[in-house]
Amino acid sequence: MKISNCIKEFTPVNNAVVTIGTFDGVHLGHRAIFDKMKEQAAEFDGETVVITFYPHPRIVLGLDSKHLKFINTQEKKINRIEDAGIDHLVIIPFTKEFARLTSDEFMQLILEKIRPKVIVIGHDHHFGKDREGSFELLKETGKKEGFDVIRVEAQYVNDVTVSSTKIRKFLEAGKVAAANAFLGYEYSITGKVVKGQSIGHDLGFPTANIEVADEYKLIAAVGVYACRVEYMGKPYKGMSNIGYRPTIDHGDLTIEVHIFEFDQQIYGEQITISFVDRLRDEKKFKNIDALKAQLAKDKEAALELL
Repeated sequence: MKISNCIKEFTPVNNAVVTIGTFDGVHLGHRAIFDKMKEQAAEFDGETVVITFYPHPRIVLGLDSKHLKFINTQEKKINRIEDAGIDHLVIIPFTKEFARLTSDEFMQLILEKIRPKVIVIGHDHHFGKDREGSFELLKETGKKEGFDVIRVEAQYVNDVTVSSTKIRKFLEAGKVAAANAFLGYEYSITGKVVKGQSIGHDLGFPTANIEVADEYKLIAAVGVYACRVEYMGKPYKGMSNIGYRPTIDHGDLTIEVHIFEFDQQIYGEQITISFVDRLRDEKKFKNIDALKAQLAKDKEAALELL
C-alpha cells in the first residue's frame, strides 16, 4: 500500500475508487466498504484509495478531548487498512483551518487531487464543515462531475448495527468478546515492556508490565482477561490483568500479562496483547495465598478459552 502524508503528495491513478473517513477500529462496517471498493476497482481496472485524517478531527476541534479514546493507534489503523488490501492511503493533516472547508470546497479538493471514478461511503457518512455534506450531495455532485457514488448499508452482528461507538462502549465495559465480534479481529494493546515490582514473579506468575505510548489509546475495563501475546513475531497464550492490584499495593493503573510457557527477560521490548475474553473482575483478596489460588484458577479458565 502506498501512503501519502498529505493530499498534495498523491499522484492521481486511473479509475480511482475512493472512500473517506476516520475508520477508528477498521471494523466489519469499514471492511464492507473496502470490499465494495475492491469489487469496483476490479470491474473498472482501477485502484482503491482510502482518505483519512490525522490527528483525529475531534482532537483538533477539542470535542470532549479529555475523555476521547480510540480503538486503534494511528500505526495500527494504517496496518489494518493495508491488511484489508487497499492500494493507496492518503492521510490529510487535520487542522482548524481545514475544518472550515465547506462540503463543496472539500469536494473540489477531492476532485482536483484524487479524480475519483467511484466514491464508496458508509450508510451514515457526512463530510465538510458542520458535517453538512451528505450522500445526496455526493450523488448530485457525481452527476455533474462524472463519478458514481455507492452507499454501503450498515453491517449487523446479532441484529445490532456495527459502529465504532458501540465497540468503544463494549471495551469500556470489559466486553471484549462482543467488541471482537464487531471488529472482526481481537482487540489488542501494543506497548513496551517496563520493569515492575516483580510481584508476579514472587507469586509464581511472572508478568510483563507494558507501557502504552499513545495517550489516546483506549484501554479496556479493569479486569482479568484471557489473551494471546505476540513477541518477536511468535504467538503465545496468556492471561492479562488491567487494574490497580488491590491485594498488593493499590497503585496506578497497570497493564500486565502472564505469558504461559515463557521464561525470557524482555524489558524494553515491544509486545502485543490480544484480548479474547474477560475472565473476572479485579478484586481484593484477604491474603496472598488466596490470590495465588485464584491466579491458578484464572490460568485454567484462560487455557480453556484459548
